[in-house]
Amino acid sequence: MGRRLRTRRSEAGSPKTGVQGQHAANSAPRLSGARQQPTNGSAFYQMVDTRTPDQRSKIMRAVGSRNTGPELQVRRLLHRLGYRYRLHAHGLPGTPDIVFASRKKIIFIHGCYWHGHSCKKGALPKSSLDYWGPKIQANRDRDASNVAALTAAGWKVLTLWQCELRDMSAVELTLTAFLGPTSKIRSTRQEHSGTIRV
Repeated sequence: MGRRLRTRRSEAGSPKTGVQGQHAANSAPRLSGARQQPTNGSAFYQMVDTRTPDQRSKIMRAVGSRNTGPELQVRRLLHRLGYRYRLHAHGLPGTPDIVFASRKKIIFIHGCYWHGHSCKKGALPKSSLDYWGPKIQANRDRDASNVAALTAAGWKVLTLWQCELRDMSAVELTLTAFLGPTSKIRSTRQEHSGTIRV
């Protein structure tokens, strides 16, 4: 009798396993995954802000625009691979983070939040959304304008996002594909292929 009652309750839809329970879970609002659609058709994530407005403002003021952690990561990798470059070229649109003048190539390393990436790190806090939403959108528009100006001037541009740096092996492949091999990379490949004789 007890087993029959449990079976009927499951068929009716328990909160964990029943059909009705699944429907309720799927239809529940997702606080951290809600999206706001900007005017240009791209999507921002919104998330519940766990900081007070004063704390959030202090955090934002502390974020620097140069020599950031992600930028230093990429620069160390480039140096290890044998690439040489210039930093923060003021005479170019957007003051690019890394410039390869002889190759006519540029790399921007963007923080996901400040530049409005459509990933979890780019999620906007719900506190002061009417302020941060337009501000981040303005950054996105300015980034697009800078890339367009650089491309028109004959530069090739690569943008690396903060969230992509979790996989530095993939970043290395992206960099070498974009920049081409250095003499150091070529010699390493020859050693691995057995073409260098001692």
